[in-house]
Amino acid sequence: MKSEVKLTEDMRAALAAARPLVIRAAVFSAAVNLLMLTPSIYMLQIYDRVLSSRSHTTLLVLTLLVLGFYVGMAVFDFVRTALVARAAARFDARLSDAAFNAAVDGAKYSGGQGGDTPLKDLRTIRQAFGSSAVIAFFDAPFAPFYLLLVFMLHWALGLTALVGAGLLITLAIFNERASRKGLSTALEAGTAGDNAMAAILRNAAASDAMGMRGALKEIWRAHTSKAQTSNTDAGDVINTYGAATKAGRMLLQSLILGIGAVLVIDQQTTPGVMIAASIITGRALAPVEQSIGQWRLIGSAITAWKRLEKFLAAAPKHVDRIALPPPKGHLRLDRVYVQPALAKKPIVKGVSLELKPGEALGVIGPSGAGKSTLARAMVGVERVVSGEIRLDGADLLTWDRDEVGRYIGYLPQETELFAGTVKQNIARFDPDASDAEIVAAAQAAGAMQMILGLADGFETEIGDRGQRLSVGQRQRIGLARALFRDPTLIVLDEPNANLDAEGYVALSNAILAAKKRGAAVVIVAHRPSAIQHVDRLLMLADGEARAYGPRDEVLAKIAPGVSAIGASKKPAETDSNVVATRTN
Repeated sequence: MKSEVKLTEDMRAALAAARPLVIRAAVFSAAVNLLMLTPSIYMLQIYDRVLSSRSHTTLLVLTLLVLGFYVGMAVFDFVRTALVARAAARFDARLSDAAFNAAVDGAKYSGGQGGDTPLKDLRTIRQAFGSSAVIAFFDAPFAPFYLLLVFMLHWALGLTALVGAGLLITLAIFNERASRKGLSTALEAGTAGDNAMAAILRNAAASDAMGMRGALKEIWRAHTSKAQTSNTDAGDVINTYGAATKAGRMLLQSLILGIGAVLVIDQQTTPGVMIAASIITGRALAPVEQSIGQWRLIGSAITAWKRLEKFLAAAPKHVDRIALPPPKGHLRLDRVYVQPALAKKPIVKGVSLELKPGEALGVIGPSGAGKSTLARAMVGVERVVSGEIRLDGADLLTWDRDEVGRYIGYLPQETELFAGTVKQNIARFDPDASDAEIVAAAQAAGAMQMILGLADGFETEIGDRGQRLSVGQRQRIGLARALFRDPTLIVLDEPNANLDAEGYVALSNAILAAKKRGAAVVIVAHRPSAIQHVDRLLMLADGEARAYGPRDEVLAKIAPGVSAIGASKKPAETDSNVVATRTN
């Protein structure tokens, strides 16, 4: 079935960027292939001129000329190889941003599915692009030229070379068809195995504690075994056709010598022509043999190319957008439906609300009601399939993500930190962030004493995903990151889930301070204590808004007898989590 995926704009631009270097490499390939005739011409002159004339001077001159040609060929070959490598690097550089965005968007909208597959595919393509396999494609167009030269030496020799070349090309086509599925399966299974291993390592402590290592190892082994089996099967096919091609090429060259010998005996040609025809025929068939020898890499690159096309075609377009004024935090949702990539139906259904600067909204409801999905949609990391979300009157999708992200603070339900220092994570890895801004965010989150209690304070390395910190510490640092540079829209998903009494007080103070300076705050909560400072309340059930309005009115409707005072009291529900540095 023919692929319906079209070359994406990013891929066309990457190819266009590499094209000038590829053209130069093609020019040098032409020079190299012309100089490849040197041994044939040398042999022809030796047999037909030097041996008959017995002239040492002629032999010396020919040898010196050949030496010069070989030096030139080596230089040209080096230059074209360097050009190909640089073309591959330029292609990678031009496409890497798009592949990175496709990987991030794929993970963002599908809960991490796909991982870094686009980047791995781009790496596979670059390896093939910059390898010796590409040289065979540069040499292939000169095969007809070599065959024409053999015809010019003698039609019988040319016809033999042409038939032999046709047979070897047929073998190459059969090789591609026979190995295609195996190489594709091997690449897919290998990627699945890498993703499975990454997930196992991310959850190593929990899985080991519950005795899951053996079961998880079997899942990983199933993927890797499938990859190895498919790779081995495809390798057997490639090696079989490779051996057949090599034997066929040697047989063809021997046939050329044999037919040439007959022609020499019949005095229709000379010994030099016989030898030259054999060498030129071998050179004409070299690209076919080289391509089959490198087919494992070429086949993997073809599969990676097709898959990368699909990733880039499906990824949202990242275009330069007009710079809008900094948002003040006026958030409005109009009949919003949200359906995550892995869901069969919308999780959030027809939600409408409005939140003005300086106001706080609490989102409550049972587990699975769609609260976290709605929160993700509010910050632009979940796809809205119907309706619209507007920030300061502009559709959230029309804002430049990097620009609007500076004014959004988001604390997800599971705090994700990055390998680096506490300082870098709070500053969102902005190299221009000042120490004063970082300290202010830590103070706003009430995390100063906790951070100063770490081994190196703000310079403490927290490890991949912040694994060197406790859950409560990660949440406090995540809150500081959300409050960095006083964002105007703050969305907190279960912000008090892992906080102790001190952290709860800090969170309350942070919410009050954010409201006071005019920020809009959204708090997703299970505990009543988390909504004590909210102005409005949204009750979700099965993705629908069952109640929405001023806090006390909603509470009176859904829980008669619960007042604003009741909601503001902190019940004996405080998490007993003690904020302490995890020790290994």
